[in-house]
Amino acid sequence: MEALIIKKTEDTPAVHLDKNEGVFEFSGKSLPEDVTSFYGPVFDWIAQYGEAPNTTTKVVFKMTYFNTASSKIILDILMKLEEIQEAGNEILIEWHYEEDDEDMQEAGEEYSEIVEVPFSFIED
Repeated sequence: MEALIIKKTEDTPAVHLDKNEGVFEFSGKSLPEDVTSFYGPVFDWIAQYGEAPNTTTKVVFKMTYFNTASSKIILDILMKLEEIQEAGNEILIEWHYEEDDEDMQEAGEEYSEIVEVPFSFIED
């Protein structure tokens, strides 16, 4: 399965999805004009990955900001990862936030209460 790598821009995050590494990473700001067209390939890739996932997958979020539309799609991604875990595979979420960024910390905490996937919180 080919890796999906999207470079960050001023309005979109860097996305690095690589089955061979077993580590997925989202970093930066997410406020794309069209959230569906930006995240559509990401969601499709994860859905395809879910058909033959690694035994363990680490998913790293190093987001500095995301808008409301992005927050919904991030939840959709987390729910897809939850499905992969429910099929017997281990998913580990690493949620990074800046020391004084309570909003990003709370966003991660809210996600961790919604999906049944283990979260670790890392203050940078």
